[in-house]
Amino acid sequence: MKKLILTSLLFAFATITFAQDQTTFILVRHAEKAVDGSKNPPLSEAGLLRANELASLLAKQKIDALYSTPFIRTEATLTPIARDKGLKVINYDPYAGADWLPDALEKHAGGTIMISGHSNTIPALANALLGEDIFEQFDESDYSNLIIIVTSEVGKGKLVRLSF
Repeated sequence: MKKLILTSLLFAFATITFAQDQTTFILVRHAEKAVDGSKNPPLSEAGLLRANELASLLAKQKIDALYSTPFIRTEATLTPIARDKGLKVINYDPYAGADWLPDALEKHAGGTIMISGHSNTIPALANALLGEDIFEQFDESDYSNLIIIVTSEVGKGKLVRLSF
């Protein structure tokens, strides 16, 4: 409960502190994946629980767009949020790097964009939004990072980093 209250306060702080013309990006690595031997596994039971926890954590947060790589685990991480907010998950190409971010920023300027990706793509996108190399690839066993970046221009973001 304390964790939920603290996270809610940090979201409120990030929203209030930064100017209204700023766009908020919420970045997460997909939740825990099942070990099924495939290259495109679904979420494990723990992953489904984490995806639902994330949706609960963001229940009061306005979200304007959901972006995910076209993999079962990344889309499933956002599915509870999409359901709760009546949004569709938009796929982005994980091999395009950060090239698509300026278009997303322009399309949803002043709103909140949530992105689900992988242990290597989320740090790279966060670094692009910030304009500096702060994040390295996440450890394969780390699913808890929640990165919030507020910006009006790719490469000039301000960071709030949480775990959930």
